[in-house]
Amino acid sequence: MSIMTDPVSVEAKRGPLVPIGQSPRNQRETVLRKLLWIGVWLVFLGSPVRDLVAGNHSTGGTVVGWLGLAVFVGVYLTLVFRNMGTPFTMPLVVGLLVVLAMLATALSLTLGGSWLGLYCYVSVACGATLPLRVAYGAVPATAGLMLAVGGHVGPDVARELVLLVLLIGFAMSGVGQLVRTTIELRRARATVAQLAANEERLRLARDLHDLLGHSLSLITLKSELAGRMLPDHPAKAAQQVADIEQVSRQALVDVREAVTGYRRPRLVAELAGAQVALTAAGVVVEAPADPDLTGVPEEAESALAWALREAVTNVVRHSGARRCTVEVLRRQTLDGPVLELSVEDDGSGGSGKGPGNGLTGLTERLEKAGGSLEAGRIRHGFRLVARVPAAPSVDVGSRA
Repeated sequence: MSIMTDPVSVEAKRGPLVPIGQSPRNQRETVLRKLLWIGVWLVFLGSPVRDLVAGNHSTGGTVVGWLGLAVFVGVYLTLVFRNMGTPFTMPLVVGLLVVLAMLATALSLTLGGSWLGLYCYVSVACGATLPLRVAYGAVPATAGLMLAVGGHVGPDVARELVLLVLLIGFAMSGVGQLVRTTIELRRARATVAQLAANEERLRLARDLHDLLGHSLSLITLKSELAGRMLPDHPAKAAQQVADIEQVSRQALVDVREAVTGYRRPRLVAELAGAQVALTAAGVVVEAPADPDLTGVPEEAESALAWALREAVTNVVRHSGARRCTVEVLRRQTLDGPVLELSVEDDGSGGSGKGPGNGLTGLTERLEKAGGSLEAGRIRHGFRLVARVPAAPSVDVGSRA
């Protein structure tokens, strides 16, 4: 069975020969775009070509005219075509522009006013290749040179072309500036995308560290307890194993939510989890059961919950503490009301080799929520204090 295919639909699927508004997908499209853009301006060669074909000059003059025109077009195409990719150095660009201007002047003075249209190419090249401020002077200078030469070989033609020379030169300057701005915007967009990817990787690393560090510490602790209880207290050991299973399942859920970006821990839930973890580690804990979170932004509460989880994990794993006190207080500061979380223990405070990955990531998380972190040894142990705004931030402009 044969299948008829609509050629129009096939062409539509393939897309236009030169896609508009998109970056070139391959070298072929790049070359086609350059040729299309440069080829538009070759219309101004019509007058010199007609002058040579008409036989208005001697054989020697015609040969010189064709050679001069070929050299002029070759220099112009080389200069403009290269500028659309990796441009020449500025001294070489200026030198080639001088060559174009000299060829246009020599050919116009030798072969007549029909060749004054070559100054259009000089103007286009100046606008396309020179910096904006330099082009603003070079384009009028090109028009002035054409008027001076046209005064000898064709005043009427020169007066007709002067406005065109100015317009296309300045137009090309604007197009060149637009192209440069577009390139900068594309680079900026790529940079923003890279920064966003880096931020997402950092977020995921922080979440996984906080989630797995807490859960694995609790699993390790309960495994040790189960091992010690197993010979003499099998029922209690079975309860510890059941707790291990529950923590493992919850850790798996938390990791999945963290990966998808939906994980926002709640302070009340973390307070309950802290009670369980510290009690299982043999630490006497004092903590509020139901803190006042009225008006606290969700992001701020989440940051405090992460801070509590990291603090409890450090107490269980590193401190060797026997007592831990958790407080959640509201305070009024010069910057407005804040919610303060304080976790204080009587342990050693860890290795003392500086903040680890947990505290570093926690500081970044709190700063992102508009808060701050203080952590360090005190006289009889270690203290961590995290503060976040207790009310949504108000834009100054919205209050005016």
